[in-house]
Amino acid sequence: MDPSDLADILSAVRDFVRKEVVPLEEQIDEEDAIPEHVIAACKDMGLYGFAIPQEYGGLGMNLTEEAQLAFELGWTTPALRSLFGTNNGIAGQVLLVGGTDEQKAEWLPRLASGEVTASFGLTEADAGSDPAGLTTSARRDGSDWVLNGSKRYITNAPVADVIMVFARTNPDAAGNRGISTFLVPTDAKGVTIGPKDRKMGQFGAWTADVYLDEVRVPAEALVGGADGVDRGFQTAAKCLAHGRAHIAALCVGMAGRLVHESIEFARTREQGGRPIASFQLVQGLIADSVTDHMAGRALVLDVARAYDEGTDRVRGPSVAKYFCSEMVGRVADRAVQVHGGAGYIRGVAVERFYRDARLFRIYEGTSQIQQVIIARQSLGDAARG
Repeated sequence: MDPSDLADILSAVRDFVRKEVVPLEEQIDEEDAIPEHVIAACKDMGLYGFAIPQEYGGLGMNLTEEAQLAFELGWTTPALRSLFGTNNGIAGQVLLVGGTDEQKAEWLPRLASGEVTASFGLTEADAGSDPAGLTTSARRDGSDWVLNGSKRYITNAPVADVIMVFARTNPDAAGNRGISTFLVPTDAKGVTIGPKDRKMGQFGAWTADVYLDEVRVPAEALVGGADGVDRGFQTAAKCLAHGRAHIAALCVGMAGRLVHESIEFARTREQGGRPIASFQLVQGLIADSVTDHMAGRALVLDVARAYDEGTDRVRGPSVAKYFCSEMVGRVADRAVQVHGGAGYIRGVAVERFYRDARLFRIYEGTSQIQQVIIARQSLGDAARG
């Protein structure tokens, strides 16, 4: 992307987030919903397709550019980014990584415009971090495929038009082998979306279970066509690596907001006749958070550049996701501490962000899974014993 175009996009998103969305944060948290005019604005700004190539109607950002956009989106409730995150991220990337030319031409322009919202259907009750336990099945019936099973915690499922469903096509294959990916419209017969999950935080971002009961889809729904049979896990791994770097950048953006809130509170809150910013122990909390934020930002940009160059698309994203998701939790905890009793009260931004931040250490690969990936990538065969 031309640097001036990127600068214009980042400036427009920064203004939109800070002037239009930040004032609505408490409303979004209370009502567990993003106002329709905000959704429409996101579509108009091209945010539903920022990572989708220009040939399909998207903005065509590479990961380095995308990370800078995520820094801006992280300044406000993560529910905003969640609106269009799956279209650009783990769901849209399924098509970009593994889709046929025909599938890309049919679906990507609709994802980029926001006409269609996509979800990523991998997680199950007994198959989260380890897909070896995946039990959703897909069997051939003539030229069609018939799917049965259920998915859990599926982001955007209540509003999704299509779900990228991972199903076992070879029941005899061991571990994560024998899994394929299917484009399943949510209005297909046999698809049921459960009630919205009641979560700790990230209100306005909806998740739900998905149930598949004898859902019949045509052969064209198999991502990658005939070549996509039993290649679902490889596709998922590549999509998740991209998503982990994006989530790391989002955590950096949230940490920036938390540092801002902490500094402003410390400057204006008085104790003993002087601002608490003059107390060295408070200064220590602020200094640690500023350091964490800057370290995370530098790490994400370095990882994104390596990803774009093709030199590291596995270990780096896991390192960034691990460090930044843990980092923003520390920064949120310090922000509450700086605020004292006020930080524990609903209606104060740092209290909400404290709840929101906790999820980042879990989804798109827990911190423990990132540790395993990092160690195995670093140690090679020795890590496996």
